Amino acid sequence: MKVKSRTRFPLRIASRLCLALLVFSASLTSTAQTDRLALPDMGASADSVLSRKEEEEYAKALVRQMRAYEVLNEDPLITAFFEDMGYRLVSNSDRPDKSFTFVVVDMDIVNAFAAPGGVVALYSGLILAADDENEVAGVVAHEIAHVTQQHIYRAIENAQAMSIPMLLAMVGLILVGGGSGEAIQGAIMGTQAAAQQAMINFTRQNEAEADRIGIQTLALSGYDPRGMGEFFEKMNRITRAMGEGPPEYLRTHPVTVSRIAEADSRAQNMPIPPPSDGRDFYLIQARLRALVENDPAKALEHFEFVRQRADMNEARGDALDYGTAIALQRQGKYQEARRILLNLMERDKHLAYEIQLADLDMASGHTSAALDRLAGLYHSFPGNNAISMEYSRALLREKDKVQAETASVILRQQILAHNDDPALFELYAHASNDAGNTIRAKEAIAESYYLRGGVHEAVLQLQELIKRKDLDYYERARVTARLNEYQIELAKMGLDTRPVPQ
Repeated sequence: MKVKSRTRFPLRIASRLCLALLVFSASLTSTAQTDRLALPDMGASADSVLSRKEEEEYAKALVRQMRAYEVLNEDPLITAFFEDMGYRLVSNSDRPDKSFTFVVVDMDIVNAFAAPGGVVALYSGLILAADDENEVAGVVAHEIAHVTQQHIYRAIENAQAMSIPMLLAMVGLILVGGGSGEAIQGAIMGTQAAAQQAMINFTRQNEAEADRIGIQTLALSGYDPRGMGEFFEKMNRITRAMGEGPPEYLRTHPVTVSRIAEADSRAQNMPIPPPSDGRDFYLIQARLRALVENDPAKALEHFEFVRQRADMNEARGDALDYGTAIALQRQGKYQEARRILLNLMERDKHLAYEIQLADLDMASGHTSAALDRLAGLYHSFPGNNAISMEYSRALLREKDKVQAETASVILRQQILAHNDDPALFELYAHASNDAGNTIRAKEAIAESYYLRGGVHEAVLQLQELIKRKDLDYYERARVTARLNEYQIELAKMGLDTRPVPQ
């Protein structure tokens, strides 16, 4: 059920957006107590660099640009899990009122970053390298601290010779370079060497503060605070075993032995939560592995290798079975996949198994069975985005107008809560078109283009729509208002906003 981008935008579109990707890779330690540290007031640096409105616009545009480069994971189960983790941590941070956006970047790199506007990104390579959710949560908590303590904005202010347009030019270089730490450093140093080096040094001075604040947030959120130190110890072990350079996560912000020791020391003085089998994390980790591998056979080999681990337990084993079923489905081995999923469901009616079995039903041509299962799930969990999207896809399989109308109602409700999800708008466009509402379909297609970084393409869609004679007063007003907003976006990028001659 991996949601892929349906339209591949050329690099020129992404370069038009050009928003900064200021990377603060997590280098984690801990704090000796769960009481909040009394931090000095360093002034409202953020307001002098970006206004709150600009922050919000910046974050949205940065995410759109990453979509334009097709590097974001858009699977609703995977994204929802890490969004929930992020918001759980934010609610226990120093700034629970702060706006954040959490995304997963589909790159086999062990790294993470925080950017202006509260964007926190985890690379899939980091998630797959983790032993448990506490390690990943430690990374996210550290990145959240970089945002809440305004390290990013102070770094920008410290590099006074660096203008905002220079910042906005980085992300294209970074993403074209593959998103690695070396590409990031190259993009930074390639702008203005002296100013950029000062910025790097400045950010390193804030790592200790992010360590302390991050581990507090981790413990207060109910995660095991030992996860921070454990993750970096594992990274060092991997480096020594393979005889290669350090992982990107350590290369961009090196971690010393003393910092790891300090993390371990602080964790010992913090409350340790009751043991958890980590089932939900292992399921999502296995799902990610099964979906991101270009060759599902490699995922199957990995799952078989992991089964030999000495610390294998029931939760890990079930997750490996779940990932195996997804990989087998990708290979077209539907009967084997079904057998595994049914065995899992005999032990636990987990939502992930139910959704995957419905997806398997659709893939193998059993649409009626998928509809029955998804209808029941939808009525039990009406607000669940993954169920709503899967149910809508099933409803649209048979090109039935009544079912398409039902799907459009379901999707419209989800759009109210997730109005930044292009996959939702693409499905809604499909449903609206099959239901006979071609005006809504055209609007939804335009919005999906916009959310994937194709502002110019979105304008073209609405310019074409506005010419229709059958628009009523309210439809014309709605389309005109959104077209004006798109054109303002183009003007901000210095692009032509005039209608294209037909």
